[in-house]
Amino acid sequence: MATTAKRLRDVSDEELGVLLDLVDDSDSVELKLTVPQAEQASTVAALGLDPLDAQIRQVFFFDTHDLTLNRHGVVARARRIQGKPHDSVVKLRPVLPGDLPESLRTSSSMVVEVDATPDAYVCSATLKDKLGPRVVHQAVRGEVPLRKLFSKEQRAFFAAHAPDGIGLDDLSVLGPIFVLKLKSSPEGYDRKLVTELWLYPDGSSILELSTKCPPSEMMRVAAETRVYLTRRGVDLSGEQQTKTKTALEFFAARSRADS
Repeated sequence: MATTAKRLRDVSDEELGVLLDLVDDSDSVELKLTVPQAEQASTVAALGLDPLDAQIRQVFFFDTHDLTLNRHGVVARARRIQGKPHDSVVKLRPVLPGDLPESLRTSSSMVVEVDATPDAYVCSATLKDKLGPRVVHQAVRGEVPLRKLFSKEQRAFFAAHAPDGIGLDDLSVLGPIFVLKLKSSPEGYDRKLVTELWLYPDGSSILELSTKCPPSEMMRVAAETRVYLTRRGVDLSGEQQTKTKTALEFFAARSRADS
């Protein structure tokens, strides 16, 4: 089913056509940029963002100590969200939208989305479910099985794509990581801009700027966003980081050291 994520600088003209077809078959596009840590404070100031407006999130990932799920393109996570229902996610990436079963493709819980950074893109399929106020706490403390975090539909999706012999209750809890998320409409930018600050226990952080758009608007929105951020002095050339991968590797290393 899956194809590997591509670096945009390595994409040929033929592959660019494949990318555009992939976008057309998706539900939405999310354009993302991570900002080098040394420039995070100046970027927040340049965009006129107020950290006190941010929503607090606590994110838990579930994988084996050696990140077997991650190597197979499967992500399982749960989030506690300030002022909103908590949720769980089972994600598969990369995917080809046309390879997904029709029952999943039309599910109200499924989103197929292309994530694009300045130098790479990947298409993912995400099944999300809302959770009650206590179940995440109970699951990560071992009071209820981890499978209780996931709906029947999510469990079936997980079973179809996880390596043989690995069930949800076999996974380790990796995290939590604290996240500050802020949605804003900065002056001079006619779209919603989402800012996420992921705070790692060692003092490091990832600052990500993103905006979503319909597939048909990807090229225009990408150009407008690039122009806006450049005029604000935001560095678009920094090495891009993946929030999930960084978090998984951080907590997996800590888990192995503690075992």
